[in-house]
Amino acid sequence: MPRTTVSFFALHRTPDDPADFDEKYFGTHVPLVEKTPGLVEDRVHRVRRQVVGKPSYHLLAELVFGSREAMRAAFDSPEWAASGANLQEWGGMDLVTRFTAEPFGPGAGSS
Repeated sequence: MPRTTVSFFALHRTPDDPADFDEKYFGTHVPLVEKTPGLVEDRVHRVRRQVVGKPSYHLLAELVFGSREAMRAAFDSPEWAASGANLQEWGGMDLVTRFTAEPFGPGAGSS
């Protein structure tokens, strides 16, 4: 049976001071996130052009886990809690929309 990954996405709106946000995000938050057990891959995408819609977006982080169970266990870990506390400390939590998703439909792929 093919294995399907599951992803946690964090979509960050454009902050008032993008350089300060990036310094805190990449300097403290990402290193904490990368310690999360069960994390297969951490992809951060910079939004270069938003075609339609508001608000404007700055970054999209995709955290890939090998299974729903691995993601659930990660969310219960002290490492995950520490990364969330860090984001809250400097106001990053006020700019983020979070959701989970799984590959779906034709071309979704599996490993």
